Amino acid sequence: MGARAAYIYIRGEFYNESSNLQVAINEAYAAGLIGRNACGSGFDFDVFVMRGAGAYICGEETALIESLEGKQGKPRLKPPFPADVGVFGCPTTVANVETVSVAPTICRRGGTWFASFGRERNSGTKLFNISGHVNHPCTVEEEMSIPLKELIERHAGGVRGGWDNLLAVIPGGSSTPLIPKNVCEEVLMDFDGLIQAQTGLGTAALIVMDKSTDIIRAIARLIEFYKHESCGQCTPCREGVDWMNKMMWRFVRGDARPAEIDMIWELSKQIEGHTICALGDGAAWPVQGLIRHFRPVMESRIAEYQQKQAVV
Repeated sequence: MGARAAYIYIRGEFYNESSNLQVAINEAYAAGLIGRNACGSGFDFDVFVMRGAGAYICGEETALIESLEGKQGKPRLKPPFPADVGVFGCPTTVANVETVSVAPTICRRGGTWFASFGRERNSGTKLFNISGHVNHPCTVEEEMSIPLKELIERHAGGVRGGWDNLLAVIPGGSSTPLIPKNVCEEVLMDFDGLIQAQTGLGTAALIVMDKSTDIIRAIARLIEFYKHESCGQCTPCREGVDWMNKMMWRFVRGDARPAEIDMIWELSKQIEGHTICALGDGAAWPVQGLIRHFRPVMESRIAEYQQKQAVV
């Protein structure tokens, strides 16, 4: 690339991690691996650590660049893309830390070795983070295309109370639609397999929920998070996610009309695909997954509330 500097952007809350990273960079400078005449190549290369202020939106590459430049972390309109105009107006490549971490092993062992994992179009390895109602929450590097059930049982000690106690799994981080137990039985943990199941691999952060979960409240809590983290730049996200949040907490109580289920579905569709970055999509998809698979639960909650009001 001819780049002479790298910036490692790390979330501000990860204080110990950023401190350890800085120690490692200092050691690399002392060993002559980076800095002036890096590795004796005649090329100067500096590495800087930048600690953010804790905004979820800064996971989007252009919002990250804005934050790194000392401005508000709000996504930029594209084009121009960072490859043309990035940090401080210079051509920039923004890479995820997981991508960077696997690169040295691919360089050592070759691309054919890495592509031997998983199935065609979904090859390689992936860091799977398994949390929620499992016996042993963990982060594990596994090959792509591993069945979801095998992943949970082999590495996380299975679902709390056994597989039959499973209610649903969010397979790719909070922004991906949930899938119920019957879909979890067979689905493969890769891009194509999860798209076929009307969800996505995303960050491969699995959230496992057993039958003790109030599924409507769980999704409402996610929407509250996205409402809080919206940068407010795009009207569909700023206004729409706020309305979805208000509606979802009414669904939690049952204090809504059945027709509002279709109304919030339509609202999510008006947000999805109409914003600069994907935060709006990430807020819309959990609601869509809930309605797609748990609409009867929402309807029965509303009916129960109406019965109570009639008795009163």
